[in-house]
Amino acid sequence: MRLLIDTHILIWLLAASSRLSDDVRDMLASRHNDVYFSIAGAWEMAIKVGLGKLDLPPDLYAWLPAELEAAQIRLLPIDLEHVLSVESLPHHHRDPFDRIMISQAQIDGLTLVTADHAFALYDIARFDVS
Repeated sequence: MRLLIDTHILIWLLAASSRLSDDVRDMLASRHNDVYFSIAGAWEMAIKVGLGKLDLPPDLYAWLPAELEAAQIRLLPIDLEHVLSVESLPHHHRDPFDRIMISQAQIDGLTLVTADHAFALYDIARFDVS
């Protein structure tokens, strides 16, 4: 499976949060799955850490790449096609970071792993962890 993890899923995974079941952890760690994290999620994390709204190590520049590599999670770049397709997305979700991830999942054929129920309103493959 090709999985795109939402920002909160990555945070829960790296924090070993009980919000993720062992089954979800196993799915994300399986060598049979390709796991991606959107560059939009990294951008979101940097903004929130900078504003003091997210408690993560302050040096994301060093910390995040090391954590992604250790977890064997690949960064998914944002392409022009991803950006332009946001125009035609229904406005069920207003968060720009989530909207670009929805676009990426649609265009790249990824299953979005999330606990956000608003994603169910879009035409994407989704794995709900809640």
